[in-house]
Amino acid sequence: MTDPALDAEALRERAVASLITARDRTTLLTACVEEPDLTAQHSPLMSPLVWDLAHIGNQEEQWLLRAVAGHEAIRPEIDGLYDAFEHPRAERPGLPLLPPQEARRYAAEVRGRALDVLEGAAFHGSRLTEAGFAFGMIAQHEQQHDETMLITHQLRRGPRVLTAPDPEPVPLFTGPSEVLVPGGPFTMGTSHEPWALDNERPAHRREVAPFRIDTTPVTNAAYQAFIEDGGYDEPRWWTADGWAHIRRGSLTAPLFWHRDGGQWLRRRFGVTEAVPPDEPVLHVCWYEADAYARWAGRRLPTEAEWEKAARHDPAGDRSTRYPWGDADPGPEHANLGQRHLRPAPAGSYPAGESPLGVRQLIGDVWEWTASDFLPYPGFRAFPYKEYSEVFFGPGHKVLRGGSFAVDPVACRGTFRNWDLPVRRQIFSGFRTARSEAV
Repeated sequence: MTDPALDAEALRERAVASLITARDRTTLLTACVEEPDLTAQHSPLMSPLVWDLAHIGNQEEQWLLRAVAGHEAIRPEIDGLYDAFEHPRAERPGLPLLPPQEARRYAAEVRGRALDVLEGAAFHGSRLTEAGFAFGMIAQHEQQHDETMLITHQLRRGPRVLTAPDPEPVPLFTGPSEVLVPGGPFTMGTSHEPWALDNERPAHRREVAPFRIDTTPVTNAAYQAFIEDGGYDEPRWWTADGWAHIRRGSLTAPLFWHRDGGQWLRRRFGVTEAVPPDEPVLHVCWYEADAYARWAGRRLPTEAEWEKAARHDPAGDRSTRYPWGDADPGPEHANLGQRHLRPAPAGSYPAGESPLGVRQLIGDVWEWTASDFLPYPGFRAFPYKEYSEVFFGPGHKVLRGGSFAVDPVACRGTFRNWDLPVRRQIFSGFRTARSEAV
């Protein structure tokens, strides 16, 4: 029988480590530029970096200090400024935001008090504190904003300020191009992962017909073939909304790509470089992913198909936490945590493949699916409707798997991301599927 005290101490250590890892990354992303870059809005799609910084602190104060510990508010007058639903991103530069040094001091003060709360926390008594959920939620929230800030860095014009080693080179992948996923039921979602968010719950059985799915994400070289074949000029590959969108925006290639003579180049974190052919394609919207799949005679996988390919272990008829099993991600499994500033070549991380042989389902690029973002049967919003419920419906498409910019704490086989089908500043790619004749 497990000692509850030992369980609590392990949870406390995990929560502390997750919060510290997130704050170290926030510091890196906000200390590498001067104050004008922190307060500027680098794209109307994104907040100024200084807004994210104080918003991180404000959410931590509201949930860990006020909701969990019952403390009085430190800065109640700023709650509205950092309410993501009260002020659209395009308006945030005009708000009376905390200046950088004050935002840093505020976030640091909140963190110091939150760690004091965590030191004496009891991980039971309410859904919010059970298994340290509130602490895990806040660590995930900060890491999600760290990914958002990394997107802002990619959109920012100017010299490179972030560096990281490239992924290890690997031989060109020569394995099978697709994998058969057998039909039948599997368990989708989770009811037991302690830090899983509301939209991942509850676990439920889902029936999936047999299908084939790409072994790796679609590469830049494969996507270039679509471009060279006139993919952006042929309306039959596009939905009506997609065709209208690319015509309106004069889109001819993924975001940050441009052609120089006969060569495709891209801008990546302040550096212009040749587009690497064997990397998964990045910065494409749902409409582009869907059009490529049609051009290739295939389709995007549904969300249920994606999760079955990622989690189903046919040997035990069970769903694992990750494609490789139940162990937490290690550097041998996936490209996560901003360890690199680019996807790894297609076919990397054989230790991270699923039991069926599908690779890179976790990390590298978020993968668009065919599915709208909808609740699971039995869904209950927790701890607030604005995390998931307000986004449900046909307006948002589901992305799965995480990217190189996602921290392991915010990435699981059940983790669900969503965005508008026009979005491509995000670290998004895709893989394709096809139905298996029966």
